[in-house]
Amino acid sequence: MNNIPEPGEHRSLQILTELSTDDSLTQRDLSSRLGIALGLVNSYIRNLMAKGFITVKSIPPRRYAYFLTPKGFTEKTRLTYHLLQDYTRIYREARANLKRLFADLRIGGARRVVFAGADEVAEIAFLTLQETDIELAGIVDEEMAGKKFLGRDVRPLSSVNSGEFSYDYIVITSYLKKEMIYKKLLDAGTPEEHLKVIFSIQ
Repeated sequence: MNNIPEPGEHRSLQILTELSTDDSLTQRDLSSRLGIALGLVNSYIRNLMAKGFITVKSIPPRRYAYFLTPKGFTEKTRLTYHLLQDYTRIYREARANLKRLFADLRIGGARRVVFAGADEVAEIAFLTLQETDIELAGIVDEEMAGKKFLGRDVRPLSSVNSGEFSYDYIVITSYLKKEMIYKKLLDAGTPEEHLKVIFSIQ
């Protein structure tokens, strides 16, 4: 996928996107939301500030909140366009990988899967799943929890280990948030062998 932004650009886009929707986030907030180590968030923040994409404001007690500058909004738009420009390539890769994955799972006897991630990749996964006899047991996503997606109630990531779903595997169905979702599921005690990915995890 030659024209897709580098992983660092994806992280920058995630941070810029979070700051564009909430103008009072701290580094700790960003670390929690994105599943990124606090030190790594600090590194990205310093880089984005050096480029003039974000600015900082002191808020009591002894905390700092970060805001997008006009230049930052422009950069967010550029990175988003860069990603969308190559969406056809992502779609083709996702379709091919999902077809192989679901075929392998079916041969292995899998009957039910959970999608972790509710975005465009999940839509592609759902379409591909319809070509098999594997059932979609549920969809989990932190940001979409409590909302409807593909006609189903989206549950938080933690619900996969609560006994709420009966499933054979969890398929990571997000591109931008794949690392964060994968890490959070592992941290929540999900066995690694139950997780399936369709894009490489950094």
